[in-house]
Amino acid sequence: MLDLFLNYDIETWKAFLQERWLVLVLALVVLLIVIRVVKTVMKWAIVALIIVGVLFYSGYTLQDLNMDTVKSIGSQVTDRVKQEAVNAMAGEASQAAFTDNGDGSYTVTTDNLELKGKQGEDEVSVSFRGVTLGKWKIGEAIRSLIATAKSNG
Repeated sequence: MLDLFLNYDIETWKAFLQERWLVLVLALVVLLIVIRVVKTVMKWAIVALIIVGVLFYSGYTLQDLNMDTVKSIGSQVTDRVKQEAVNAMAGEASQAAFTDNGDGSYTVTTDNLELKGKQGEDEVSVSFRGVTLGKWKIGEAIRSLIATAKSNG
């Protein structure tokens, strides 16, 4: 994305900032409010939408943007959400509840997380604050959460 911005000379940037400074300031204020106020996974989706909206408003098109850059932004948002979910696993393990569904499947729930899996499989479906994050391999954090949930009750 940096290459995209370096392709223009300083005069182009000056003209852009002079013409659209109010929109950029408003977008920055909205971004700061969203980051400080919204505490859900949707925060990062809203931030990404605002950034894309400002880019479109500035006159850039998807052809101007490198698709690798767009994918990079998406993967950064996904990585951030996954990191929040892993942090929640560590922080909420003491509250985790294990439910044996009777058909070989189980559910582990906390205030913000829900894991659904089957005995003997190496993947679980992960939902964080009601948003499905897909199937994850059972790593150390998930294994620990499941073990703690089982011991809780």
